[in-house]
Amino acid sequence: MESSGGTPSCELTDKAKKYDRQLRLWGDHGQVALESGHVCLINASASGTETLKSLVLPGLGSVTIIDDTKVTPQDVGNNFFVESESVGSARGEVTLRLLLELNPEVRGTFVEQPLTEILDNQPDFFTPFSCVVATCLPECTLLTLSKVLWEAKIPLVVVRTYGMIGYLRVQMEEHTVVESHPDNEMPDLRLDRPFPALQKYIDGLDLDSMDHREHSHVPYVVILYKVRQRWIQEHGAAPASYKERKAFAEMVREGMRQKESGSGDTFEENFEEGIKAVNTALLPTTIPSGVQSILNEASSITPSPTTKPFWIMARALHEFITSEGRGALPVRGTIPDMTADSEKYIKVQNLYREQAAQDADWVLRRVQEHSQQLGPRKVISSLESSVKTFCKNAHALRVIKGKSIAEEYKGSINLSEIGSHLENPDSELVWYVMLRAVDQFQSEFRAYPGYFQDQVETDIVRLKVCVNKLLADWGCGPIIKDDFIHEMCRYGAAEVHSVAAYMGGCAAQEVIKVVTGQYVPVNHTHIYSAITATSATFSL
Repeated sequence: MESSGGTPSCELTDKAKKYDRQLRLWGDHGQVALESGHVCLINASASGTETLKSLVLPGLGSVTIIDDTKVTPQDVGNNFFVESESVGSARGEVTLRLLLELNPEVRGTFVEQPLTEILDNQPDFFTPFSCVVATCLPECTLLTLSKVLWEAKIPLVVVRTYGMIGYLRVQMEEHTVVESHPDNEMPDLRLDRPFPALQKYIDGLDLDSMDHREHSHVPYVVILYKVRQRWIQEHGAAPASYKERKAFAEMVREGMRQKESGSGDTFEENFEEGIKAVNTALLPTTIPSGVQSILNEASSITPSPTTKPFWIMARALHEFITSEGRGALPVRGTIPDMTADSEKYIKVQNLYREQAAQDADWVLRRVQEHSQQLGPRKVISSLESSVKTFCKNAHALRVIKGKSIAEEYKGSINLSEIGSHLENPDSELVWYVMLRAVDQFQSEFRAYPGYFQDQVETDIVRLKVCVNKLLADWGCGPIIKDDFIHEMCRYGAAEVHSVAAYMGGCAAQEVIKVVTGQYVPVNHTHIYSAITATSATFSL
């Protein structure tokens, strides 16, 4: 069964208005990537449907739900995407119908077949998907799914709500991010190594000969460069320490004039801006260590028809740095707002843009050369645009190399990380231990602890044994308090809707990062405790 909807091209403006807020986050190209995405959800539980809700609303292209269960009264109690009249109906069909009502542009299908049968008989079933989201799976099935998707290089996001505890695990063998959108991004002004066109323009300006109006409308990048040159002449080197930068700021202030029409305390705003920008604008032009590691890896790669476009562009970028760039990344081509007249600001802005275009063009030519040498291969879509974006964001490239869930569960786990966190009684990692223990409990007893009310006391003893055995396997002592064991048995594997809604939103956010290739996904495991309203991410 399939439901679909579309929007004619004449409604593009309305579509842009509809998605306006998210377009500000990931741009038109990010939205195109999202609308081309196809996500598979395994089990339409409360957590699963809340995840899909937060993917359908922003306009994900297609969704597929795999669920062979029927709607139960328990589903009606915690899942907003089932109705009481639907009890006994196929849960995948019911939830898909209601989810697609949220956005008619999204296409959807459901598969009423056990996941185990798909894994056994249709190994290529998951190939078309951009990402797979899994909920409510027993440990043995999860490990099989993890292995299949890992080998197929398909990202897997596991989202789980267990009482008041939320669990999120992102599995990816390798994920490359060009547009990571770092916080507190520093401007790329190159005052310590100006490119020829910028240096020629600044050298051609004489601040002393300018009238008051011109002087008060010179972009502060010009002011800082000239003061920096004067400082170097007097001190032999650029200001480096806090004390030197403070003295440098005073030197900038000395060049400030009072405005003609103002009183004694009215000074030039462009100089004031320059003083505030001293600490960031005077930073030396360097390559971040994380980016340098990526470039070193790229330089050792021999491009082949299966090489990702990211690594081909990274190799070309490395070649640029060692030749044309003289040890520096391409100019970004963007500058912050500055108090200046339009003519001077636009001139400076264009200088940076033109240099950025030249640098990107050099990298583009190298990428084209590498691609041509590879013979028949998948063409890099929108090559020129991709290279420009790559160069503009070269300072914030990220590569995440993950670990499979199957590998994690079979003992390849960061024991030192676990031991250090468990020494802290308030660490959320204790809930990771408890979730692993309840999975072992379910594997052994075919039910989750506390699921049957008349067996709660017995389950507490059994779960404690599972916890201690798990800790012993990790080389840790029995350091989990009984309160946590009692709490897990009290939940009985129930999904609380408010927790499921929060975790679904978190999971959808990670899926969007994966599908759009923007922002940095969670690396490994995220745990949320609704008891204390706290969360933490762990690399285990």
